[in-house]
Amino acid sequence: MAKLFIIGLDCAEPSLVFERWREDLPNLVSLMKEGVYGRLRSTIPPITVPAWTSMLTGKDPGVLGFYGFRNRKPQSYDLFIPNMTHLREKPCWEILSERGLQVILLGIPQTYPPKRVNGIMVSSFLTPDKSKDYTYPREIKDELDQIADGDYIIDIRNFRTEDKKWLLGEIYKMTQRRFKVVKEFIRRKPWDFFMFVEMGTDRIHHGFWRYMDRDHRLYEPNNPFENAIFDYYVYVDKEIGELLEILPEEASVMVVSDHGAKRMKGAIAINDWLIERGYLVLKERPNGRMRLDPKMIDWERTKVWAEGGYYSRIFINVKGREPQGIVPPEEYEAFREKLKEEIEAIPDDKGGRLSTKAFKPEEIYRSCNGFPPDLIVYFDDLNWRGAGTVGNASLHLFENDTGPDDANHAQDGVFIFRPSKEFGDFPYEKGEELKGLEIYDVASTVLDYFGCGIPEDFQGESILG
Repeated sequence: MAKLFIIGLDCAEPSLVFERWREDLPNLVSLMKEGVYGRLRSTIPPITVPAWTSMLTGKDPGVLGFYGFRNRKPQSYDLFIPNMTHLREKPCWEILSERGLQVILLGIPQTYPPKRVNGIMVSSFLTPDKSKDYTYPREIKDELDQIADGDYIIDIRNFRTEDKKWLLGEIYKMTQRRFKVVKEFIRRKPWDFFMFVEMGTDRIHHGFWRYMDRDHRLYEPNNPFENAIFDYYVYVDKEIGELLEILPEEASVMVVSDHGAKRMKGAIAINDWLIERGYLVLKERPNGRMRLDPKMIDWERTKVWAEGGYYSRIFINVKGREPQGIVPPEEYEAFREKLKEEIEAIPDDKGGRLSTKAFKPEEIYRSCNGFPPDLIVYFDDLNWRGAGTVGNASLHLFENDTGPDDANHAQDGVFIFRPSKEFGDFPYEKGEELKGLEIYDVASTVLDYFGCGIPEDFQGESILG
C-alpha cells in the first residue's frame, strides 16, 4: 500500500534551499531532481500559528479563527493561545485516521493537547512542559526519552538569548534527538502517513541570521558564527539522507515549510506611534520600555491599540463591541480607512518610504471567525517587525523588543514532492519547478494521494491533478 512521508522544516527558506546552497544539500536536491519543487505561498500572516494548521486543514486563518499565536477573547481585551481544543476544522491527518490509515504525527504545531488517532501523536513546541501528557498513546512519552538518550527536547524555550554558543548546541541537540526518534519510528512502528516538524530551522534563523547576512545592520565581519546557518542546513540535509535510506520503497516523500525567513531591518514601535497620534492613551507614562498590559490603558479615551510581532495587529475600540468601546459603529469604516492610510505612510528611520501594507481581514479571508484584528500590518513587506512594547526611546528600533532576534518571516516557504517508484502516472517532468503553489494545496494533495475525496470547502488544489 502507498505511504506518504512528510518532512516539515519550520521556517526553511526557499532561496537558501533552491538557490544559494543548492549544490551543498545533496539529499534535498535529489528529491527535487526526482520529483517537483517550488515556493509555497504561506498564509497572511506567515506565522507558525496559523500556517501549519492552515496547511493541514486547507482553510485560511479567518476560517480557522486563528490570527496568530495569541488571539482575542470574546468581549474582552485579553488574549489566549489557541490549541487543539479550539480547532473546529478537520486536518487531513484526522480524515486519514478516521478512514483506517495508520498515522504518525510528531511535533506538528498546534497539536497540544494530543488527540486520539489511529497511530501515534507527539505534540509540538506549544506543549506547556513535559510534565503534561503530550503524547498519544500516553506510554509513548517514556519511549521518546529512551530513544533520545534520556531527554526528548520539545523546543528551546529561551532561544532569544545572547549566549549564542549555548543556543547553537541546544539546536543541534534538539534536532539530533528528534531525527533519532523519527528513524526509530520509521523502523519499528506501523504507518501509512508519517509527518514530523523540526523547529531547529526556525530557531537558527532567529538566532543567527545577522552573523550570516553581510547586508544586515548588525553583521560583524569575521564573526565566529558566520557559517552557523549554512552548517546547520548541511547537517539537516545529512539527517534527511539517513531517513531516505530507511524509508520503504512504497513511500513518497514531501518536504514543506510553513514560511520562509529574511533579514530584519528593525522594528516599528507601533503602540508608541499610536500614543503619539493620540489614538492610544495610557493611565501613566511608561518609565522605560515595557510590555503593554490592558490594565495600563485608559480605555475611555483610547480608540486604537496594537499587538506586535513579526507583523502587527491593529484593534479599534468600537462602542458596543469592546467592553469599553468609544468609536461609534457608524464611524468605524471611515476611521479604519483613515488609520490604514496613516499606518501605511509611516516612514523609515531616515524619513524614507516603507512598502507597508495594512490588510482588512474580510478582504483576504473566506470568512472571519473568532475575533479578527481590524487591520493586519506588514511593515515594509515584513522587512520591519512591529514592536508592541511602549516607552521605547524611538519609534524605530534596531533590535527585537522581546529579546535578540535577527530575522523576520518571509511569505514563501518550501515545497518538494518526490513520488515513490511505485507511484502511477506523474503529471510532471522530473525536476520541474512548480509555480503558484499555496499552502492550502498540501492538505488537498495528501488526501488525493491516498485516493480520498477532497472536501468541497478545502481552499487548495491537489498538485496530482
